[in-house]
Amino acid sequence: MSRTRKWLLGAAVAVLAAAAGLAFQLWGPGLTGTREPAPAQAVFAVQLPDLQGRVQGLSQWRGRVLVINFWATWCAPCREEIPVFVRMQERHGPKGLQFVGIAIDRPEQVAAFAREFGINYPVLLGGLDTMELMRQTGNRPGVLPFTLVLDRSGRITSQTLGEIKEVKLENVIQPLL
Repeated sequence: MSRTRKWLLGAAVAVLAAAAGLAFQLWGPGLTGTREPAPAQAVFAVQLPDLQGRVQGLSQWRGRVLVINFWATWCAPCREEIPVFVRMQERHGPKGLQFVGIAIDRPEQVAAFAREFGINYPVLLGGLDTMELMRQTGNRPGVLPFTLVLDRSGRITSQTLGEIKEVKLENVIQPLL
C-alpha cells in the first residue's frame, strides 16, 4: 500500500471516529439502546421542594392546563413576566389553568421575592437537575426565563425561551381551557 493511500485511509478513519463521537454526544442514549423519556414524561416525573420544604410532584397537576415557568430572582425578564402570571392564575385558575414556578435560586431569596410579587401559584425550588429537565424539554442553552405550556392530556404545546408576553400566552392557553 502506498504512503498516500495509508495517509488517506488514516484520515478517513479519523473522520469516521470524530463523526461517531459527535453522534454519540448528541444522541448517545439512543445509540446505546436506552431511551430517554419523552419530554412530558420527564416533566411529570419531577419532584421538587416547595418554599416550605415539602416535596411536590408536578404530576399532581396532570389534567389541568399547566404553565411551568423556570425563573430566578436576579433575572430581569422574569421580574417582568411574573406579575402577568399572577393575574392570569387569578383570572383563569377556576377554568383549569395552573401555573407552577420553578425557581433556580436560593430559597430565602425566592421566598422574599414570592411575598413581594404576591405569587399566587406554587413555587418549587430547582437545582442542577432542573437544568437537565430544561434541556430535555427544549431549552438546550439553559436560558431563563423558560416557559412550558402543557395541555390537559399532558402534551407540551408551547415552549418559550426568554420572556413571554401576555398576549402570546393568552393565545396559547385560551384554546386549551
